[in-house]
This record gives sequence, structure tokens and C-alpha cells, in this order.
Amino acid sequence: MSTETKEETFTLEEILTSLKTVHRLILWNDDINTFDHVIYCMMKYLDYNESQAEKIAWKVHNEGKCPVLEGSFTEMEVYRKILQQEGLTVTVD
Repeated sequence: MSTETKEETFTLEEILTSLKTVHRLILWNDDINTFDHVIYCMMKYLDYNESQAEKIAWKVHNEGKCPVLEGSFTEMEVYRKILQQEGLTVTVD
């Protein structure tokens, strides 16, 4: 009987990024998503109220991007994947 071990590899950038204590989830402007969809996602997944979500949508529209959440790298990655599944353009900084 043999035991198989899965080896994970990480880039230097991924390792250094994960060492930061605070990471930000950045929402980027795109030509695909509507204001209504962005507002809906901010309210549903990030618990913003409608007014806050609308301000985020306008900031993204006018400035090209907006930080929408701060926390651990792992937490930001979870939210990044959720919002990407909704079609939003998001990155972790």
C-alpha cells in the first residue's frame, strides 16, 4: 500500500503576498457589468447597504477601481472567487 502526497508550489510573489497582514479586495471597472449588478453583489456578498453599494459603483465607474474589503489573504481570496463567479472583475492587493 502506497500513500500519495500532493505537492503544492507557490511563486515568490504569492509567498510574499501571503505574508502581508492586511490585504484589500479591489473591484475594477469593466464594460460588462451594470450598476444594478454591482450594487446587488456588494449588498448580497459584502453586506453593504444600498447607499454604500451605490457609492462604490460610482467610484469604480469614475476612478476605474475601488477597494471594497480588507482582511487576511485567505479571506480576500474567498470573496474574490465569489465575486468573479458573479462576473465582477476583482483582484487581491
